[in-house]
Amino acid sequence: MSALARYYSDMGVVVSGYDKTPSDITNQLSREGMNIHFEDDAELIDKAADLVIYTPAIPTNHRELNYYLNNGYEVIKRSVALGNIAKNYFTIAVAGSHGKTTTSALIAFLLKNGGVDCTAFLGGISNNFNSNYIKGESKVLVVEADEFDRSFHQLHPDIAVITAIDSDHLDVYGTHEKVLEAFGVFAKQVNEDGALFIRHGVPLPSNSNIKPQTYHVSDEYADLHSTSFEIDESGSHVTLNNGMHFTMRYPGIHNIENAIGAISVALKLGISPDQIEDSLYSFTGIHRRFERVIEKDGVVLFDDYAHHPGEIEMLIKSLKRMFQGKKITIVFQPHLFSRTKDLATEFAIALNEADQVFLLPIYPARELPIENVSSELIANKMKRPAELVEKNQLIDALMAYKQEIICMTGAGDIDRLVKDVAQRINKTAVS
Repeated sequence: MSALARYYSDMGVVVSGYDKTPSDITNQLSREGMNIHFEDDAELIDKAADLVIYTPAIPTNHRELNYYLNNGYEVIKRSVALGNIAKNYFTIAVAGSHGKTTTSALIAFLLKNGGVDCTAFLGGISNNFNSNYIKGESKVLVVEADEFDRSFHQLHPDIAVITAIDSDHLDVYGTHEKVLEAFGVFAKQVNEDGALFIRHGVPLPSNSNIKPQTYHVSDEYADLHSTSFEIDESGSHVTLNNGMHFTMRYPGIHNIENAIGAISVALKLGISPDQIEDSLYSFTGIHRRFERVIEKDGVVLFDDYAHHPGEIEMLIKSLKRMFQGKKITIVFQPHLFSRTKDLATEFAIALNEADQVFLLPIYPARELPIENVSSELIANKMKRPAELVEKNQLIDALMAYKQEIICMTGAGDIDRLVKDVAQRINKTAVS
């Protein structure tokens, strides 16, 4: 939503909006000249608005949204607005249940550095651009194609990437088969003269207009894959089957794979291998995607957006590879009651791989509580004990133990605790 706000503001449109709570992003939008408020009050909205854009995260009983709906305004979903914009561009759309923010940011960065002055709408803040909106002068657009609420069906891209198709958003789809079906529809909407890149092994229904090209971190049957890679605290050192070699300081096994997907697109658009290799070394990642926050006296703190079992599994696997023999502590805030109910067993299996786990209460987002669904549901399914803590108890609970590698993860408001944890680590180290 904030990237769209920046796009329209950049076009000279007067932009105002509502958010549930203030954040770094809303503060930035205010400094950029937008009028943002945080109370659901129809007296605070712009009644001269020509266009109203909303996200499905807004509840149906929201007073401001209903004022606009009931008084003849043009009201559209975020996905429709993005689809309307994309019609005017050569569009590269990145879909997937995880990996799409980093992959789309990588694509945009590789294209920009390779001479393709693209515009991009990202789902996170790119550290290289310090924004989730990247302005470009060419007719090339990079966007995330979000599967929630079938939003990605508004896009008809020229190039598409599908990073993963896991069981998620079952509150929307009901079954994994329906999730697969929705991705199949998206794939079929790729321009028949375009290209489709899929992570090898993703079970996409074979109804696309074009033959997919595949990529993978290591599977030799993928069209583009690594033949070897090494990971340490300094980053990743990778050799590909096409002869390319690159070093990426942005860590993680999953980010090697995201990079290979992005490389596939960049090569398709004529970016030279040498330029790609140079750019990958300069890529500094995404805010809240495997972000190293502080390192002090043997304690390293990471902040990550992972909120799906597959993401958490890969996160822990990467941390173990980077910091061999060190204690890995995960602080996880489950996101949505429905996701916790549907995937509690999978969360437990993924979290079992950590050495210590702290579980915060579920972040409800757009949902009302579900009876008998809480973070305890995950804890009860784990093989090793997990500590259930309230947010105001977390720091003391963490620091009651010797810590080495801490990763705070989740898509809710856990990020607001990261600075406080970092300050305690710094204070403890100084004292």
